[in-house]
Amino acid sequence: MPVIVNGVELNDADLERELPLHAEADNPMRHAITALVLRRVLLDEAVRMGVDAADEEGAISALLASQAPAPDADDAACRRFYQMHPQRFMVGELVEADHILFQVTPSVNLDMLRAHANVVLQELLADPSHFAEVAREQSNCPSAAVGGSLGQLGRGDTVPEFERAVFALPSGGLLPQLLQTRHGLHIVRVTRHIEGRLLPYEHVAQQIAAALSSMSRDTAWRQYAKLLVERADVQGIDLEGSEPDRVFGGSAA
Repeated sequence: MPVIVNGVELNDADLERELPLHAEADNPMRHAITALVLRRVLLDEAVRMGVDAADEEGAISALLASQAPAPDADDAACRRFYQMHPQRFMVGELVEADHILFQVTPSVNLDMLRAHANVVLQELLADPSHFAEVAREQSNCPSAAVGGSLGQLGRGDTVPEFERAVFALPSGGLLPQLLQTRHGLHIVRVTRHIEGRLLPYEHVAQQIAAALSSMSRDTAWRQYAKLLVERADVQGIDLEGSEPDRVFGGSAA
């Protein structure tokens, strides 16, 4: 079924150009079509508003700037963000961590794997001295060859869920429950935790202001685009729940 926006049918050439930009999405085709619909709606509104621009990108930018302005973050908001998220402004914090990975694959029975991993975890909680030996025998990670050692890790070196767990553990700490990440189930311990230092507010104030202003801008743009889509005549696709991040280049926060 063709997708028609305000009487204009989206063409295959535009879709072919847009599709690669959404290769990592859960449904690339839907994301690409949604982006094209939003773009068409914004361009139609720019024409209706008489926006004068040299090209389509300029027209969309000018339209958003005039119709969906967002205030810049003030110092009070920046200071609140700094106080609420101090971990984002730490430097020099490191952990030395080991893990045992039980990899989840399509052919694996997750319940059985979890039960087995829990048995191994309980044995290690009772006697952690065998951690390296068990890692060599059980782990599905290349680090098994070195007893599960991941070496030194800084923030941003691992997936967020793993990072949160290891940086919350003290030196010598063994996580008392399995950690599930996109890679599988982990038994995790930290052998050393090197505390970092908090950067002074003055050193990060501009960075925070830019991030908060970007978040405010993206929120305003999304709300405006949603309003335009609700007013538009869109046939061939249901945009309920869709977000216009790709049209706007995503959030910078």
